[in-house]
Order: sequence, then structure tokens, then C-alpha cells
Amino acid sequence: MSLTYRETKQQYEALQQTYDYLLSKREEIVSFVRSHSIRSITFVGCGSSYCLSESAASSVRLRAGIPSTALAGGDLMLNPKRYRPLLADTLLVAPSRSGSTSEVVEAVRLIQADQHVPILAISCVADSPLSKQADFSLELPWAFDHSVCQTRTVTNLYTVNLLLAAFLGDDEELIADVKKAIDQGEAYMARVEAGLRETARAAWTNAVVLADGELQGLAAEGAIALTEIAKVQAHAYHLLDVRHGPMVTVGPDTLVIAAISGEGTVHQQNLLRDIKGRGATVIAFADRAEAIPDEHVDLAVISDHELDVAAQGIPFIFLPQIAALTSAERQGIDPDQPDGLVAWVKL
Repeated sequence: MSLTYRETKQQYEALQQTYDYLLSKREEIVSFVRSHSIRSITFVGCGSSYCLSESAASSVRLRAGIPSTALAGGDLMLNPKRYRPLLADTLLVAPSRSGSTSEVVEAVRLIQADQHVPILAISCVADSPLSKQADFSLELPWAFDHSVCQTRTVTNLYTVNLLLAAFLGDDEELIADVKKAIDQGEAYMARVEAGLRETARAAWTNAVVLADGELQGLAAEGAIALTEIAKVQAHAYHLLDVRHGPMVTVGPDTLVIAAISGEGTVHQQNLLRDIKGRGATVIAFADRAEAIPDEHVDLAVISDHELDVAAQGIPFIFLPQIAALTSAERQGIDPDQPDGLVAWVKL
């Protein structure tokens, strides 16, 4: 059993601690944010953390009504003056596994040397370089992934970002649904893993992950997991956007993983029909069975409860993680030793 797999299966144990920790910090977090005269929130990260930042910025805009954007750490490090107008009166939020990624740490240093920007750091180690630069720090050592490819860390950082948006927007329904998703987690993994593995054993050589709204950045992280762990070309798109060009890459050698959510269910079902008609292996996720016609998919994965669309991301990310691990095993790839990768980048 690989370390990557063990940490994937430990994600809900960590999430229980993360949820309790964030709830205990709720008043302190909100007070910190509101103590600054901010007009926006800017998330910054690299790799997986950048993908999560995309989802987080979407959640903050929708849940808290605060303008928000995401920046890649390397871009910000190379071009801090270019982003000066965007950073005026912003809160910079930096989610990071290690709190030591060179691009983010250096970007924060360069920004602070030029103009004061309040920093909220979220990391999975204590006393990281990023935490020491921050005005406010959240630390989740129980969520730290020791494996190179992130799994448990991803789900926990996604949840922290989601709760941050919910706290600032007083979105009690979302907070409750995050708790529901976490409470169902162990039973959910036990129920769906065998079917995921059986379906993902097909001989696919490329993958597409589809999701809309707040889940789109998370879908991009799913594509990264498939690329890193299984060494396949994987891409993420908005659901209906796959028709606008990328559909030409979908065929019998493609695994498609789709999050079916929100309105427009008929259009989503028609998309699944057309993708299946091209010979792809299709895994679809929803929080209600009627959203996914069995004839259009190889596997329908349904959460144990209906959930707010953003909370659906917590069970959804398990799908590409297990698909990636299953493919790696089939190919004889050691997921703990991905070629050319290190746990975090040090320039």
C-alpha cells in the first residue's frame, strides 16, 4: 500500500480536526478580516494551491460578495509591480501545504517591501516561513501530506477556503453542509471505492475532468492528480465548454470525470450522452441519483446527502484521486515516486 493511498484514505479523519479548528477560530478570523479596510481578497498559490485558489476566489465572490481573484505564485513573484493596482486594499490569502514554496514566500516578501498588504497564511506545518510573514496564520499539521503528490492536504485546504468564504458571508447553510460532507466521508469512501477502481481499470491514456462554478478550480486539481500520479495527459474544463474544441480529444482512450450539479440538468445529461457516444469511460458525480442517467455513464457516484454545490467538492475530489491511483497500479507506477517531482518547489 502506497503512502499516497494511505493519506488519501486519511483525509476525512483530518477534515474532522480541520472543521473543529476553523469553527473555533471563526470569530477571530472574521474580526481580523474586518479590521482591515479591504476592498478585495486575492488568493495566491502554486500548482495544487493555485487550483484551490481559483475555487476559493469564486466562493468568496459568490458567498461573501467581496471581489476576489486568484494569482499564480510564480507570476506574482516575477511581476509584483504589474499587479500593484490589483493588490491595493486587498487581503492576500496564501493556502500552502508546506508554507515554504519559494515563489509564494518570495512574492509575499517583494509585495511587503513595496506596499503593506495584510496576509492570511494557511499552511499544514507549524511556524513555516509563510506563517512568519503573515499577519494572521492558520496551521493544520494533521493535514500535511508526506507523499509528493497531494491528496489529504488538497481536501483540507479546499475546506478551509470554503469555510473562510462562508464565515465572511454568514452562510450557515454551507457551513452545515460542509459538516454533512465530512460526517459522511468514511462511509462514502468505503461505499464507492470498489466501483471507482473497477471502472478506472480501463486502459485509458488521457483524462478530462469537468465541473462548473466553485468546483472548477477543484476539477483542475483533479487533473493535476491524474497527471502526477498516473502520468497521463489530463485537463479540466467547464462542463459545456468541453464541446467548444476539447471534444475532439475525447474518445475510447479517454477517462471523463464529471460533477453534475446545479440547474440545466438536461443539458448536462445530453453532454454525458454525447461523451459516452464517443467511446469514453465516464464517471459522473452528483448529490442525487436522478441527475445521472445510468445509460450515459459507466459509473454514477452519488453522495449520501444532498449538499450545497461547493460542499459537493469534498466528496468529488476523491474520484480523480482514486482513478489516478488505480491507473498507476495498472501501469506499474509507484505513486510515491513521481518522476521529476518534489513535494514542494525550492528555487
